[in-house]
Amino acid sequence: MKIYASDEQYKQMNEELDERVESLVSELTLDEKIRLMCQYQEAVPRLGIGKYKHGTEGAHGVAWLGKATVFPQNIGLGCTWNEELMKKIGDVIAEEARVYYQENPEQNGLTIWAPTVDMERDPRWGRTEEAYGEDPYLTGKLTTELIKGMQGDHPFYLKTAATLKHFLANNNEEARTECSVSIDPRNLREYYLKAFEPQVKEGHVQCVMTAYNAVNGTLCNMNPDVNAILKEEWGLQGFVVSDACDVVGSVDDHQFVESYAEAVALSIKNGIDNVTDDEKIIHRAIGDALEQGLLSEEDLDQALKRVFRVRIRLGEFDQENKNPYATVAKEKLCAPEHSELALQAAKEAIVLLKNDDLLPLSPEKKVAVIGPLANEIYTDWYSGTPPYTISPLEGIMQKANEPVLYADGSDRIRLREAMSGNGIVAEEGSSQLTCHDGQGETFIHTDWGWGSETLQSQQSGKYVTLTDEGVLAANALEVKGWFVKELLAMEENDHEVTLHTWDRQQVKRDESERLSVNGENDCSLVKDIVERGIDQAVEAAKQADTAVVFVGNQPYINGKECVDRPDLALPPAQQRLIEEVVKVNRNTVVVIVGSYPYTIPWVKENVPAIVYTAHGGQEFGRAVSDVLFGDYNPAGRLNMTWYLSANQLPDMMDYDIIKGKRTYQYFEDDVLYPFGHGLSYARFSYDHLQIQKTNVLTVSATITNTSHLDGEEVVQLYVRCQTSRVKRPLKTLKGFKRLMIKRGEQKVVTFTLEPEELAIWDVTRERYCVEQGMYTIMLGRSSKDIQLEETIELEGEVIPARLLSTKVKALNYDDYHNVLIDRCVEGGESIRGLGDGSWIAFHDINLEQPTNLLTVRAANENKQAVLEIRADRVDGPLVSQSVIPPTGGLQAWTTVTAQVNGETSEIRDLYLVFKGEFQLSWFSFS
Repeated sequence: MKIYASDEQYKQMNEELDERVESLVSELTLDEKIRLMCQYQEAVPRLGIGKYKHGTEGAHGVAWLGKATVFPQNIGLGCTWNEELMKKIGDVIAEEARVYYQENPEQNGLTIWAPTVDMERDPRWGRTEEAYGEDPYLTGKLTTELIKGMQGDHPFYLKTAATLKHFLANNNEEARTECSVSIDPRNLREYYLKAFEPQVKEGHVQCVMTAYNAVNGTLCNMNPDVNAILKEEWGLQGFVVSDACDVVGSVDDHQFVESYAEAVALSIKNGIDNVTDDEKIIHRAIGDALEQGLLSEEDLDQALKRVFRVRIRLGEFDQENKNPYATVAKEKLCAPEHSELALQAAKEAIVLLKNDDLLPLSPEKKVAVIGPLANEIYTDWYSGTPPYTISPLEGIMQKANEPVLYADGSDRIRLREAMSGNGIVAEEGSSQLTCHDGQGETFIHTDWGWGSETLQSQQSGKYVTLTDEGVLAANALEVKGWFVKELLAMEENDHEVTLHTWDRQQVKRDESERLSVNGENDCSLVKDIVERGIDQAVEAAKQADTAVVFVGNQPYINGKECVDRPDLALPPAQQRLIEEVVKVNRNTVVVIVGSYPYTIPWVKENVPAIVYTAHGGQEFGRAVSDVLFGDYNPAGRLNMTWYLSANQLPDMMDYDIIKGKRTYQYFEDDVLYPFGHGLSYARFSYDHLQIQKTNVLTVSATITNTSHLDGEEVVQLYVRCQTSRVKRPLKTLKGFKRLMIKRGEQKVVTFTLEPEELAIWDVTRERYCVEQGMYTIMLGRSSKDIQLEETIELEGEVIPARLLSTKVKALNYDDYHNVLIDRCVEGGESIRGLGDGSWIAFHDINLEQPTNLLTVRAANENKQAVLEIRADRVDGPLVSQSVIPPTGGLQAWTTVTAQVNGETSEIRDLYLVFKGEFQLSWFSFS
């Protein structure tokens, strides 16, 4: 029987929340507390606490529970630049999650694991589809509104509890559960943390999930910043959850500690309130940690109070008539109005990259629809199950008055054994691939590039996959799964083919003539092409007035969770397809349907019209056809820089966007398409820039639609500081507005900037500050297409010279070469020189007081090393030299002193040069 608020003190609606939480937790036994510390929280019947599961997936619609409204991928939603739309989407996600919760509250929880706000400083990241772009301001604004929609606007009750993922600096898949990323204070405070701050401070998000990686040598699930920044500085009122299997991974993968007890103790003490891991292991580990004195019962109390604050606000313990979100009609699941919002989102996410007057298309002209993504609607790992789908081909057929030609561009092939000539067929019943007399079955062969290919039975439409028994069978409905077993690789040699599976096992023939990885007989095959896909595509293009070629990615292939992208280019087969179509039909539109940006310089140069969209959900076909035929005027804008080549990017593990010149903020070379780029069928002019300086900065301008079409313009505000102590961004987004402006209409757009929005992190004093100086205010259509600008002087601080008479953290350098940041067991971080020639620099120093002694705190494993202090240049005059003796480990710290040479009053820059590999925590002069 449900126990209502009136039955227990801690459930009383009129009690203050903190009192209710305190009362609830105080009633729990120690064993009950332990069993409530994991994602799947156990029931406590005597207190009316039911089972509860944290972690319903909801990235772009409720996922994994059954049919639900599916919106475009997050990378596409980021291209909408529409805050109001995001709030509406959040509301739909919450409504549909409530419907599923009502069906089974023990399994379908209301803690939603979304949104993902990791900064996409590198487009090769395999999970680019899951986040919102490369800019923290844009990401923060969009996802803050999404969270408001998900959580509702009631002052007490929550519609659902949103979860920010993944804190912190998670942007590589390879070795993500083992690696540590090196991030200095300015990158951390001005970029990576900014992606999480507004959602906590303004959006009041109720949950944050930590990342798998370590930052500066400390695992994210043990990072002191979880408590210090998320909870204390920003005021997170909800709880923090670890990612799946991450606490156990602290031992098994990172090998950071030696026992699960240590792992769970360090995690909880550093802010993890709920553990997503094997319950049996974690329950025992918590018990062991308590027994060993690594954890206290008070530590569990603090964690559980945060979790139950959220559960109470979700209304679990209160009468339904008190909670406005308690009952949602079942009809709201996949409701027609939700489908309309999915259509709107899909349309608003579409970016018109290029248009030489080819678009919009006329429905009276004959169209050829071509390409492997032309008749597909793909979902990704965190997608829901759509109630229906409309493919691009279907959408275009609904628009066109002439018959539509179609060719997917994939080859039709047969396979036969080279020795016997027997054909490969899918057996009836089992669908297993076997060798049989005759020519064999026809398969649709699609080459996704980089050794990833798929075979689909033309007869059944099912994909060839590797079964659990190790046999190839054509029985998969789609290419999907954590392990994508539908992937094959065909290794061709002397006109023969050897098949390899998704995990690179060679396919052989077993004694039952089946194609199997367990077979003993080598199986060389011959590939006979029944029909060339490019030939069919070229023929269709020849017969059409316009060819529309759909290319891009399959979200489970060559880039996904655990798999970073091999390149930024289109698959070679798709590139060839475009080139051959363009040869026979210059009126070609290329539509890129992709989970990430691409390098397409040839396409940009040779194709008159290019459209980009992420995988757009259930209404994608209708949305893209509306844009192609002009029934919707596109206004999507890129949320990531599109580069000319992957060679323009630094190493994947280089997380320094400042020195590495990453993203539009610091990248200085030419790009394919800039951040913020997107065209329209309408034209807009910008006039009358006005800037007012009071206690805030007010920027306004007049935007006029000078065309004969109604349309939307995304006005973007950027700021650049012209005078600074440090390297500043070329420009930084500080405002945007998506406006509908009718033909001939004028609208005044106004932005307000608070002074703190212009602050940088001052490493000399370890705080934010707004520098006095000259600032250029820019309004434009993209980060490159600036229409109006003005440089003004703003009041602020002049950062004083560094004082080196007290301990200076090595972490707070101004420049560096060949070093990484590591933890320091004594507290904070340290700098590791990675060999001779490594250095860190400190600029604008004050050494006017007499100094004759240098003190450093260092650690050195087993070889004697030297720290040189040089003036003004890396090879400048030697100021001091410290011998760093072996200490037995890189976390075995010692203090070393050395004499200072000569007069120091004229020195303005110091370079600390490492000779040998050792760690440096701090230094000082006296």
